[in-house]
Amino acid sequence: MRIVEGEAVRKHLTAKACISVMRQALADLENGTYSQPPRMICIMPNTAKFGFMPAYVGEYFGAKVLNAYGPNEGTEYPSHIGYVMLFESEHCTVAGLVDATSITEIRTGAVSAVATDLLARKDAHRLAFIGAGAQARSHLAAIREVRTITEVSVYDIRPESARRFCREMEEAYHIPVTVCGSVREAVKEADIICTVSPGTEPVLFADMVKPGCHINAVGTFTPTTREVASDLMAKGKLYADQVEAMKRESGEFLIPKEEKLLDDSAIRGSIGDVILGNVKGRESEEEITIFDALGLAVEDVASAAYVMKMEHEEE
Repeated sequence: MRIVEGEAVRKHLTAKACISVMRQALADLENGTYSQPPRMICIMPNTAKFGFMPAYVGEYFGAKVLNAYGPNEGTEYPSHIGYVMLFESEHCTVAGLVDATSITEIRTGAVSAVATDLLARKDAHRLAFIGAGAQARSHLAAIREVRTITEVSVYDIRPESARRFCREMEEAYHIPVTVCGSVREAVKEADIICTVSPGTEPVLFADMVKPGCHINAVGTFTPTTREVASDLMAKGKLYADQVEAMKRESGEFLIPKEEKLLDDSAIRGSIGDVILGNVKGRESEEEITIFDALGLAVEDVASAAYVMKMEHEEE
């Protein structure tokens, strides 16, 4: 059995490579080649969200076992900690453990990049972040692979985190990054908005967003938490990573549904559906598109399988 830690994951699973892996995984989930049962998330007494997320991806199957702990945001500790446990499919032996912290970080940005490539305007070049943690970094790395980003703005409730993000990203990519004092200021001219904060209440409202904007709503993943307000969810064209998961787990969708501002028909389909041509993506330059990402086990297991294959090729 092989144990693959974060350094090796980051060497093999670059943003560009992961975008390709995620595009295939999302398509294969929709066409039935890949499969995943519903995940289980338990809230621990210390508020940690402890998850077991199984999936089958062809040569491998397995599960991500991970906890998401919001209080770690802005500290030396990662907010997502765990491993993806892999089994090979032929004889069902244990193939290994792959660091889930790095996989979760990289694949989340890569999935949003796939959605951005399919749904954002082709001329989109202003990118805004609500939240300045690891996911903001992974999203910038990935979205740069699918759009020419010339301006970045960021808001975080911790100004020091936003300033650190600004310094690091300007040095890494030579793109101007503006630290903003409010969400409204950060998103007012954005072509692409990524909400990557661990908050529980909506921070992004319809009157903040200009026509033609694309939104990746990423930071929350339970039925009672959300970043995007009901009025914006009702106004935008809504896409899921998996439709069944959105109907079951997405506070972004379930809360406005309970308010009777939208119903199940508001979900246009999954990103996999768009890839396969089953549903249409952006149809005009003025419409607002929203990708509501919950995170899927097939994304984690497919990423871990790719890393494991790359490790074997190096032998």
